Amino acid sequence: MKEESLMFPCGGISLEGVLGLPEGKGPFPAVVVCHPHPLYGGSMDNNVVYAVCAGLGRSSIAWLRFNFRGVGRSEGHHANGIGEQDDVKAALTFLSTLREIDPARLAICGYSFGTMVGIPVADSDERVQAMAAISPFFVSPGLLKNYTKPKLFVYGTEDSFVSHQEIEHIVSQLPEPKTCTVVPGADHFWRFSERAVEIKVGDFFASFLTHR
Repeated sequence: MKEESLMFPCGGISLEGVLGLPEGKGPFPAVVVCHPHPLYGGSMDNNVVYAVCAGLGRSSIAWLRFNFRGVGRSEGHHANGIGEQDDVKAALTFLSTLREIDPARLAICGYSFGTMVGIPVADSDERVQAMAAISPFFVSPGLLKNYTKPKLFVYGTEDSFVSHQEIEHIVSQLPEPKTCTVVPGADHFWRFSERAVEIKVGDFFASFLTHR
């Protein structure tokens, strides 16, 4: 992968990101990767974010990991997961302007807080062709009820922050296609379980984004 550090616009502020592009000729599918909670140390330099990007790169899928507003060199201030939805939309818009990226094959992957931000955007933004949620939080049970595009939900058996029963109940009510994957022994922070994230997320997006 070729990696480039950059800044991209979001309304009146600029956000810090890193773009990963596969070797070869595009245009490539691309995934916006949303990091965990910024008030608890979350940033684009996170072990799970790195694992997701590694899996995407292995599948020749471009990615954009970035810092939400108020994190790192990103301007602005934390906005309780609401303003951050605009950050995700700005990331999608930025990717769609690049000649190396196929704007018809954009997707979102969120982890923890990143799912609280990414899921509502996937639900409302027609540009999002697939979504993956790692250790997901659902801010509203009604989200994704009409989302008929591919969905992946991944969580660990030792996760003490998310309710397995709640995830399974909500996912059971969502339309196909959908996949709910449990990783034995993994906790909310995925220490020593990053490889499982890399494989499962990479394979999921490869199935739905690279064969269209």
